[in-house]
Amino acid sequence: MHPTLRTVLAGAAMVALATACTASDADASRKTAAPSALPTATPPDTGTVASVAGRAAPPAQSADAFAESAPGIAVRPVAGTTVHRDFKRSYLAMDTWMLYPAEGSTGRPLVALVLDGSNEITSAEMRIGRSDGAADVKSCTTPPSDAAGKADTADVDGVRTTHFSSSDAAMSHYLSADSYRVVQGGACYAVDLIIAGTRPEVYDPPRTPPFTAQQAKAALAAMLAAVHWTH
Repeated sequence: MHPTLRTVLAGAAMVALATACTASDADASRKTAAPSALPTATPPDTGTVASVAGRAAPPAQSADAFAESAPGIAVRPVAGTTVHRDFKRSYLAMDTWMLYPAEGSTGRPLVALVLDGSNEITSAEMRIGRSDGAADVKSCTTPPSDAAGKADTADVDGVRTTHFSSSDAAMSHYLSADSYRVVQGGACYAVDLIIAGTRPEVYDPPRTPPFTAQQAKAALAAMLAAVHWTH
């Protein structure tokens, strides 16, 4: 059985997934995330700003959670997620820069947004990787042999990408993913939306997942909506 996996998710509605609860009046800064609110991308702040010397200052812009120098890729902040710069979390997805890289691939991880509450039972994350290698760029939009069904196209921030789904399972572990591939600025970009974990029924007593599959899909849709291109 193939060590990596395939996915199934694709856009879903956005719902909320990060609920904070205030500990006490004496310690109002302490909060515990709860998987009941759905992550949403934080838009630029376009509210009223103070004027300087009688002139209105330009509106403040929310800093990206991750951004390459232009031209490149960036991700706006998404509530209810944590930013990582590595992919070392999934048993099946391994830690390669993209799902199903070819032998000798030279890409690198850029950023991962991980849904708060993710654990060994259920995790949801968006991974973005990049390769400037000639072989990776040439094969970038060719779906891997393990892709489930027929590939199609999908827009990511107005850019047409190749989209495919995949899934896998082994030793009570499972993984499903929706993947997006595109060549931009001479580089191959891989965006993988991954749900992975261990089947809760193998535990005694069975474990309770931190969120449902539908909540995970909605959260991943919010993460994908936060992706944009720098120019």
